[in-house]
Formats: sequence, C-alpha cells, structure tokens
Amino acid sequence: MAPSRDSDVTVGDVDEWTWPAYVGVALGVLAFLAVLLPVLVVQQRRYGRLDARRMLGAAALAVYVVTLLAYTLLPLPSGDLAAWCAANAVSGAELVPLHSIDDIRGDTSGLSTLATLRSRAFLQVAFNVLLFVPWGVFARRYLGWGVVASTASALLASVAIETVQYTGIFGVIGCSYRVADVDDVLTNTLGGLLGALVAPVVLRWMPQARALAADRLEPRPVTVPRRLLGMVVDVGAAAALGAALQLAYRIALMATGHGLPATPTWAEVLLGTVLPAVLVFGVPPWVGSGASLGQRAVWLEPRWPDGAGGLARGSLGRRLARGYAVLGVYGLLDVAAAVPPGAEAAGAQSLQGLVVLAAVVGVLATGDRRGLSCALTGARLVDARA
Repeated sequence: MAPSRDSDVTVGDVDEWTWPAYVGVALGVLAFLAVLLPVLVVQQRRYGRLDARRMLGAAALAVYVVTLLAYTLLPLPSGDLAAWCAANAVSGAELVPLHSIDDIRGDTSGLSTLATLRSRAFLQVAFNVLLFVPWGVFARRYLGWGVVASTASALLASVAIETVQYTGIFGVIGCSYRVADVDDVLTNTLGGLLGALVAPVVLRWMPQARALAADRLEPRPVTVPRRLLGMVVDVGAAAALGAALQLAYRIALMATGHGLPATPTWAEVLLGTVLPAVLVFGVPPWVGSGASLGQRAVWLEPRWPDGAGGLARGSLGRRLARGYAVLGVYGLLDVAAAVPPGAEAAGAQSLQGLVVLAAVVGVLATGDRRGLSCALTGARLVDARA
C-alpha cells in the first residue's frame, strides 16, 4: 500500500489502525474467560496457590495475543474468494531488507520533521516495532525467558504471521491477501528485543514464576475459594470432556459421509455424558486418596481419624462412600438429564441443581470447609501436602 508523498495520516487511517484494538480487547477478554479455569488450575499446581498479579498478567497476555492477531490477520476476505483473489490478490513478497527506509525517504522528501513523523510510511514502520514490544515484555518477564530467547520467539512469531499472510492462511483463501514483507519481520523482531530489554522495569511489579514455585509444596489452609474452585473443576472437566467427545463423534460422522442426527442419539449420550461421568466422577474415588479431580487440582484430599489422634487415608469403602455421596449422585443425575427430552430429564436437571446448591452450602456451613460429602462420611478435607 503506497501512501501519497504529501499526505499525513487521516481520520480514516486512524480508524484503520484502531479498530483491531477494539476487536482485540473484546475478543481477548472472552478468550481469557474461556481459559480462566485452566489458568487457575495451573497456578494452583505450579505455585501452590493463586496469585492475583500473575492472573492479571494472564489476562493482559490473552488480550495482547488476540489484538496481535487482529492487527496482522484481519480483515479476512469474504464472499466469493475466487473473485476477490482475482481482483485483489497480492503478487509475491517483499524480500528486499530495509526497503522501508528508502520508502520513508522517498515519501517524505521535502517534508518537515513533524510531517515526516506523521507520515504513513514512517508510522507503519514505527507501529510494526511497537506492536511487538509487548511480546518481548511478556516473554521475558511473564514467561521467564532470557533476552535472546524472547527476541528469537518474536522473530519466529513474525515469520509465522508473514507466512500465514503469504499463503492465504495456507490455501484457505486461495491467494496472498496481504503483503509478506521482510521488513515487517525485522521491525517486529526489533520490537521484541526492545520489549525484552525493558521488561524488568515495565513488569517489575509482577512476581516471576520460579519465585512463586519455590514454596509450592508448603501446606496452606483449606479455604472457601479453594473448595469452590475444586468443585468447578470437577463439573467443568466433565462438561469439557463430553463436549470434546461429542464434537469428535460429529466430525467422524461428517467425514464418513453420514448426516448429523436431528436429535441426540444414544451414542452421543454415551460419549457426551455417560463416559465423562464415569471417568470424572466414577474413577477418582478408586485411586489413591479417593479425592476428586478438582480436589487433586487444588491440593486437597480426604482423611479419616486413625484412632491415635491423627488422620490417615481411609479404606476403599470409605473412599467410595465419600466420593459418591455427592459427586456420584451429580453424575447419575447428569446422565439422567441427558436422555431424550421429557419430564424425567427436566426433573433430573432440577435435582442436579439442588445437589450443587447443597454442596456449596455444605462448604459454607462447615467450619473446616470439609463440605457435605466429608461430613456425611466422617472425613476431614486437608491439604494434600500436609
């Protein structure tokens, strides 16, 4: 896109450069919410606790990555792609290093310094540098990489983006829809280097992962947030596994030339509900301490009085009774609610909601946060690292 020699950046240019930021923020927040549960689990397992500053960093990283993709890949061609490519396809790539310097000189010849700085040719180069400064900051301070690794990652990311542009998303569009430019790679890499150099100052307030992980095995109190997070992990794991299995099943149907059923089939019920219920709710009580997946994720496990004033892991019968007292019932109701629509399914869903409510109230009502299943079976819920 060649700018006119004597034109400054117009309102239209500003809109062109700012709308991806709005898209990035909006979709970035949604992306962070989509991965929030895994981020919480990773923090619990890696650091032994949650850290608000690292969580804020994860949110900022999600927004930045989506914004970066919006700026570099959007807008995508739409409609008749063949006709679009015939009219708008980019031929070849710009492979002459540092040609942007000559472009700036040619497009701003005779202009004042201020006008040069406001020219589209200069701002495009400056923006390509600034766009990757956060990459270097996040890579060095949030991910804990060195300057060289952070800069190299910016180089690889930029090459990947230019490749996607040049190949039309690897042939999906059918032509190069944006110019693949070697100077973009150079300026992006420079931005990554600058970001890596200033990262210790810019993100000085953020603790590094290795510092938080140093005491990850230190036992901590059983709190309401930990208990509720464990419950959400259990329910979320079953839902995510069921959705993934159902999606794989439907993809397999389409790949083999079968149409998608208008109503859920028993195969979908089996894959989407029964199998996840067995794996997520049914299997854990048989393994190790008998803790659920969510409890293991937040370093919790049930124990029983050992008769000598201490606590120990219970017998298999005790572990099964505790494991199925609440989650087992929830899993059965989950299966019942997945049967073909009817009064039975609606009733199962209502009972399922009551089970969830009872589990939450049980955590809030028990002083040691043992919850309903432990209270019913005489168990205590303790930090697994104790």
